[in-house]
Amino acid sequence: MPLVFGMVLKILFNPASEGISVSGALVYFTIPMPLQNLPITESQVNSALVIITIFFLCLYFTHGITVKAELRRQHIAEWIVKQTQSLVKTNMSDYFSGFAPFVAAIMGLSAFSSLMALLGLYAPTSDINIVGGWAILVFILITYYKMKCGPLHYIKSFGDPVPFLSPLNIISEVATPISMAFRHYGNVLSGAVISVLVGAGLQGLSNMLLGWLPGFLGEIPFLQVGLPAILSVYFDLFSGCLQAFIFAMLTMLYIASGFPEEDYFARRAKKTARSKK
Repeated sequence: MPLVFGMVLKILFNPASEGISVSGALVYFTIPMPLQNLPITESQVNSALVIITIFFLCLYFTHGITVKAELRRQHIAEWIVKQTQSLVKTNMSDYFSGFAPFVAAIMGLSAFSSLMALLGLYAPTSDINIVGGWAILVFILITYYKMKCGPLHYIKSFGDPVPFLSPLNIISEVATPISMAFRHYGNVLSGAVISVLVGAGLQGLSNMLLGWLPGFLGEIPFLQVGLPAILSVYFDLFSGCLQAFIFAMLTMLYIASGFPEEDYFARRAKKTARSKK
């Protein structure tokens, strides 16, 4: 139902256009704010619809669960949980075992957002503002775990392995959320643009080669049948799910690699020893 609501909004608010049309998210309305007006865009609304859809999907999968799985949907839910926990355990240490729900949420939100294009809706992952918000959230988590040994230890880490590389390390730190956002956003948007260009090109080629057919047959874009669907399966289904997996993998690797695990546990052991004294 949330996705059907999004399709209705798309029909009601999307203006009719002819030829190739590649544009950003539609602005539904703007809320006046003291510093800057807040536009409510198609990408924001579709993101909320994806979250609602995933929420009710989780309720469906977990409804009526038992100790011994009897329902098929419970088997699916348990398989998702096991695979996510295995992924986190493989790429992160045991300290991050509780990260499985967060990683599953990132992959689900990203994958479902990209798959909305299959329904003719605007994919939120095609908006740099949406993906940039995810990247900033991940960057906050990365910085939080890097500072587990204190701010001084975090500042000293910029001098590794040698102090004169500190400027490059600072640039690399700032570039982390930027690269994550633009990688995800660029791959999804480029797929949408290529699909539109190929579809429009095939329509023009069909009119040029088969426009001589009598009656309404000359108006049917026969060459558009098949190939755009294959491109949509690749860019929207395969590439969208792949980018969701890559974003989740980068999140785990950046957080795990930035966490000074040995120094953290050594520092905690010293604190425990002092408290006992």
